[in-house]
Amino acid sequence: MNTALKAGVFAGGLAVVFAGAYGLGGAIGPDSARAEPPAHGAHARAESEQDSDTEGHGGHGQSAAQAAGGLQVSEAGYTLDLETRRLRADTPGELRFTILDAKGRPVTAYEREHEKELHLILASHDLSTYRHVHPVRAADGTWSVAVELPRAGDYRVFADFKPAAKGAKALTLGADLAVAGAYNPAELPAPGRTAAVDGYTVRLDGALVPGAGRELKFHVEKDGRPVTDLQPYLGAYGHLVALRAGDLAYLHVHPEGAPGDGATEPGPDVSFAATAPSPGAYRLYLDFKHGDRVRTAAFTVNAGTGAAIADEAPGENPSEAPPEDHGEHSH
Repeated sequence: MNTALKAGVFAGGLAVVFAGAYGLGGAIGPDSARAEPPAHGAHARAESEQDSDTEGHGGHGQSAAQAAGGLQVSEAGYTLDLETRRLRADTPGELRFTILDAKGRPVTAYEREHEKELHLILASHDLSTYRHVHPVRAADGTWSVAVELPRAGDYRVFADFKPAAKGAKALTLGADLAVAGAYNPAELPAPGRTAAVDGYTVRLDGALVPGAGRELKFHVEKDGRPVTDLQPYLGAYGHLVALRAGDLAYLHVHPEGAPGDGATEPGPDVSFAATAPSPGAYRLYLDFKHGDRVRTAAFTVNAGTGAAIADEAPGENPSEAPPEDHGEHSH
């Protein structure tokens, strides 16, 4: 992955300002994310609304106008058919869905991207809950995954994938999910440059600029010491998803460089190139793995609004860790 900034492409995980999760959270995808549409960066992938020369998770050169995804249930002849439309808060359940092609047939062949055939993101509309999970596909094309969401409300389900069909593009499709229970919408956390969890502190350097590529660098420390032995996670030392507040436009990008490329260090810094598709508030979710456990740091940032980001002392971001093991993309 080139260290040069690349326009963040949005279509569905980790366009840096984007796609990316909840406050620095606990294992398996903390639920403390209340953010706004993200902007993702370098090595960004057009995950939703990308044109022919944009590729998911690895595509480059996507324009700001194409940097928002996950807003459509159907695109480019593919449809996210969500079988599970309703779950109950704080109760174990199963989410089932199928990706259908233009003829209504279940898709059973995918290209693996970042070690998985499909990445699934679940986010509440107030961005207080965020999950990045990897469902299992049956032979008939039906995907399923066990989930337990702690808060009631309206959720958005994002399926990030690339069909193996010739000429198919990487896509991020989105569908609504209702979670029953007492609903108390959360406030979006104030913008800030630090997030903390489990003794780790993550600092964000850089800014999101509408229509312009910028570097976002995350510096990871534990107990005040730089972490220099981050573990690979989904083929990288960090995974970033950004969501835009309001409509949950999705951005998904990955860091520049890759483990084992001879140039990328395993911390303490993980960099992304990102482009915000529009002015506004975004919630960034950074997943990183250390000590055989995946944790998520979440940040609220403003793009092009003139609002400064406070250089505050890190505080423990609220998060409700799911009852799953945060290992290997199960958060």
